[in-house]
Amino acid sequence: MKLNIDPDSSVPIYVQIEDSIHSQIAAGQLQPGEQLPTIRELAADIRVNLNTVARAYHELDRDGVISTQRGKGTFVTGVPDKEQIERKRQKLLHSIIEAVLEEAQNLGYSPSEIKKAFQEEMKVWIEKNGEQ
Repeated sequence: MKLNIDPDSSVPIYVQIEDSIHSQIAAGQLQPGEQLPTIRELAADIRVNLNTVARAYHELDRDGVISTQRGKGTFVTGVPDKEQIERKRQKLLHSIIEAVLEEAQNLGYSPSEIKKAFQEEMKVWIEKNGEQ
């Protein structure tokens, strides 16, 4: 299983793992019933902490996308439905925003400066791209 992980991205790695697995299932690259690598194997393969992979698997299991069976392994349960996909999209969006806010705060920007900059950028973005 090949995952697209960008360690320099503002998106947390566990969210990137989830998103990559979701995408592979939606594209038919991972089939229902197919076994996924163990947490240890995947962590070693993509060179991340075991807890990062465990968190991604936990979230996917909670969403019903995969199923972990003690002693047997972790398996794809099925193609995510529209509600699961939308929940995932919203979670990813919030993760991106949270990462940007934390970075701005770490650089010393105040909440009011961040809010003003965000509103200005949103106005420009909407003018450029439309309300959609």
